[in-house]
Amino acid sequence: MLMRTDPFRELDRLTQQMLGTTGTWSRPSAVPMDAYREGDAYVIVMDLPGVSTDAIDIDVERNMLTVKAERRPVAKADDVQMELSERPLGVFSRQLMLADTLDTEKITADYEAGVLTLRIPIAERAKPRKIAIGRGDGRRQISG
Repeated sequence: MLMRTDPFRELDRLTQQMLGTTGTWSRPSAVPMDAYREGDAYVIVMDLPGVSTDAIDIDVERNMLTVKAERRPVAKADDVQMELSERPLGVFSRQLMLADTLDTEKITADYEAGVLTLRIPIAERAKPRKIAIGRGDGRRQISG
């Protein structure tokens, strides 16, 4: 139900980790995620540790879901001397092409402990349903 839109995204992520580069609004870093089906919904879980909820943007246009987040530097006092800085800062983004069988009008989002969870229900029209068989004279056969 989900399609990857950028085959080089993982290579970019590894390069950014090795070089210590941060994402910008024009070239954001990748957001690690899991996606799975749970009952009648697809669940997407993204790691965004250290990001406040007001720094997360979730948009859906047609079938393209975009999640963008920014981890900003923490304000430090003038007398603080940084000894080690490994936590990435900057902009993180992920785009997913959603199938037509998902109901993009009813997406829900929760954010807890640095994890963003999106639930996308399967559209009613895409769920399996029984089709009544006619008798050939325009009337439906009633089975008991």
